[in-house]
Amino acid sequence: MPLSPLSPQSNSSQIDAVVIGRNEGARLRSCLISLMPQVARVIYVDSGSSDGSVDVAAGLGATVVRLDMTQPFTAARARNAGLAIVDARFVQFVDGDCRVQPEWIATALAFADAHPSAAVICGRRRERFPDASIYNRLCDREWNTPIGPAKACGGDALMRTDAVRAVGGYRDDLIAGEEPELCLRLAENGGEIWRIDAEMTLHDAAMTRFSQWWNRSRRAGYAYAEGAALHGAAPTRHWVTETRRALIWGVGVPIATLILGLVHPAGFLLLAVWPLQVLRLSLRMGFVAAGFSVLGKLPEAQGVLGYWWGRIRRKRSALIEYK
Repeated sequence: MPLSPLSPQSNSSQIDAVVIGRNEGARLRSCLISLMPQVARVIYVDSGSSDGSVDVAAGLGATVVRLDMTQPFTAARARNAGLAIVDARFVQFVDGDCRVQPEWIATALAFADAHPSAAVICGRRRERFPDASIYNRLCDREWNTPIGPAKACGGDALMRTDAVRAVGGYRDDLIAGEEPELCLRLAENGGEIWRIDAEMTLHDAAMTRFSQWWNRSRRAGYAYAEGAALHGAAPTRHWVTETRRALIWGVGVPIATLILGLVHPAGFLLLAVWPLQVLRLSLRMGFVAAGFSVLGKLPEAQGVLGYWWGRIRRKRSALIEYK
C-alpha cells in the first residue's frame, strides 16, 4: 500500500534540497518550483551553464553554488558542493532534469521518522515522456525497481545528512555510479537504503537517438568496472557480476565467434547464442527490452575496457555524457 504523507508540510524545515544541473533550461525551473514549497532551502549547484540557469535559480530564491570548472567535473563533486552548506537534518538530492512530486518530501520524511536506521529513502522515479522514444521507455522501465530494502538509489533520494557526512559524502572522482557506491558505504556503516511505494520524481531523459542510448550504456559499463575495482572483493562483490556479463557477451562471444569462424565457417554459428539469449530474457521482460539488454552488452563492454585502459595508462577518463 502507498504510504500516506504528513498532511501539513510543517516539517519541511528539517530538509534542504540539493539540485545539480547544467543548461537544463525550462526543466530546471520546473524542478526548482516543484521543490520550493516542500523544503526549507533549495541549493542549486551549477556546473558551467550558459543558458541563464544561474539567474533563473537565483530569481526563484535558491542558494546558488557555482562549481569551479577549472577542476574536472563529476556529478559526485557537484553534490558534495551542495552538501557542504546543508544545515538541515535531511537532504533531498535531485537532478536538475527532474520534477519532484508534490507530496514526496512529506511522505519520505514520515517514513524516515518511522525508520530511524534508514539513511536513504527513494521512491518511484518515472519518465516524463516515456512515449517520446524507445530509449525513454527503456529508462522508465529501468526506474521500476522493487519496493523495500535496496542496495542503491539513483540521483534522486532523501538522505540523513549526518549519515552521509559520516562516510565522507560522495566520492568526487567517480564519473558514474556514485550513488550505488555511496549507498554501499552507508550500508557498511549501519545505514539502511529503502525504496518506498510513493511517487517521487518525473525525469526527462530526452533520449531520441541511438547514439545517446549507446553512450549511456557505455557509461554504465564504466561504472560497473570501477565499482568492481573498488569494492569487488568478497563479501561485497560490488558489480562483479555485471562487469563479467558485459565482458562475456560484449567481448568474449564476438571474439570467440571470429576465431572459430576463421577456423571453420560453422564457427560463426556461435553468434546464435545472442538471439537465443534474447528469447530467454524476453520471457521475463518482453522482446524489445530483452533485445536492448543483450545489445547493450557491447557498449557496456566498451565502458569496462575504457576504464581499464585508462587505469593502465594512469589517465583520468573524461565524463561520459549522453545529452
